[in-house]
Amino acid sequence: MKVLIAGGGIGGLATALSLHAVGIEAQVFEQAGDIREIGVGINMLPHAVKNLAALGLLPALDRAGVRIRELIYMNRLGQAVWREPRGLEAGYDTPQFSIHRGNLLGVLHQAALERLGPTHIHADRGLVGFDERADRVAARFERRNGGERIEAAGDALIGADGIHSTVRSSLYPDEGPPVWSGMMLWRGATEWAAYRDGRTMMIAGGSSAKFVFYPIHADPAKPDTRLTNWAVMARTGDGTGPPPRREDWNRVGRLDEVVPFVRDRFRLGFAEPVSLIEATGTFYEYPNCDRDPLPRWSFGRVTLLGDAAHPMYPNGSNGASQAILDAHSLASHLRCCPSVAEALAAYDAERRLATAAIVLSNRRGGPEGVIDVVEARAPDGYDDIDEVASYAERKAIVRGYASLAGYTTNQVNAQAP
Repeated sequence: MKVLIAGGGIGGLATALSLHAVGIEAQVFEQAGDIREIGVGINMLPHAVKNLAALGLLPALDRAGVRIRELIYMNRLGQAVWREPRGLEAGYDTPQFSIHRGNLLGVLHQAALERLGPTHIHADRGLVGFDERADRVAARFERRNGGERIEAAGDALIGADGIHSTVRSSLYPDEGPPVWSGMMLWRGATEWAAYRDGRTMMIAGGSSAKFVFYPIHADPAKPDTRLTNWAVMARTGDGTGPPPRREDWNRVGRLDEVVPFVRDRFRLGFAEPVSLIEATGTFYEYPNCDRDPLPRWSFGRVTLLGDAAHPMYPNGSNGASQAILDAHSLASHLRCCPSVAEALAAYDAERRLATAAIVLSNRRGGPEGVIDVVEARAPDGYDDIDEVASYAERKAIVRGYASLAGYTTNQVNAQAP
C-alpha cells in the first residue's frame, strides 16, 4: 500500500511516521519551497505525546521543549481562578510539552527523513487536483516557480493541507472562506526570566482580552531564563465579516495594534505584558478563524486530516494534538481494515464527531471559559473566588473540556499507543 499525503506540516508528517510504523509507505508533498521551522509556541497534550512517544520521539521532544508541570488560570489582576498539575505530575503516564512549533516540526521532519528517506518527502509540490482511477487515486502537483507538473498515484490521498486545504475545497467547492470570530491573536517568543520552576503555564484575563505566558525551551547554559511564548487575544471585530487580513501565521504583528489591549489592563506580577512584547522584536498576528464541522471527511480513497478537517480556535491547546490523534487513528484503520475505503470510513467515524465537539466547544471558550465567567462576574477582582464561582462550577468547565477532548488521566492512561 502507498499513501499520498498533501501537506508537510505537523499533521502530515505525523501521519507519514504513523503509517511507516505500521508498514505502510507514505509520500509527503508540501507546497512550500521547503519544510520550514516557523511559528511560535504550541502545547502538546498527554494523549498526543503518548502517540509520539510510541514512535520513539520522546528523547527528541525533551531536547526541544519543556515538560509543563502546572497550569494556572488567572484574572487580569493575577488572582488565581483555577490551578492544576499537568503531565506526569497530574498522574498521566506521559508528559505535556510546551514547544516551539518550528522545533516540533523539525523533530517530525528529521524523523521522517531518517525513516522514510528523503525521496519520500517532496517540497515545492502544491496539490492542484486529483481523481480516482479504478483501485488507485492520482494526484497532480505543481511547482510554484516554473509551473512544472508532477503526477503521483497511490492507494489513498490524505488532505493534511491546512485551513485553506485544496483537498477540502475540492470535496466541498461551495464552502467559502474560513469563519472569523472577530478575535485577533498576536504571538511571539523571547528569552525571559523563568517563572517559578520554569515549567508553569499561565492564562490570564477574560473574554475582553487574554494574555498567555509559558516556557517553550530551556537552555542549560541559561538556567535562570526560558525561551518564553506569549500570546494576546482580543476582540477587534464583531465576527460578521471577513478578517482584515488573510489567516496567515507568517504575517508580522504591529506594536501599535496589540499594546493597547494590554497596557494598564494586566497586573500579573510575573510579567509585564508590554515589556515582554517590546522585548520580543518580531512577532506575528493571526485572525482567530475556524470552519464549521463537516458532515463527512472521507470519500472513497480520499480523506481529510488536521486543520484541513477540523480547524479550531486555539482555546484549550488542542489543534496540533488532535492532528496527531488523527494520524494515529488513520494508520490504525489502514493497517486493520480489509479495504482502503472501509479504513477511511472507519477513521471518519472515529474522529469526525469527536473533533466537531471540540471545535464547537472552543467557540464557546473551551476551558478558558472559566476565566471568562469570573471576569463577567468580578471584573475588578475578588476577595473569595468561591463566592464568584464555586469550585464545582470551575471544575466542570475545565475538567469537562478535558473529558470532551479526550485527555483526562483515565482516558490517556488507558489509551493504546
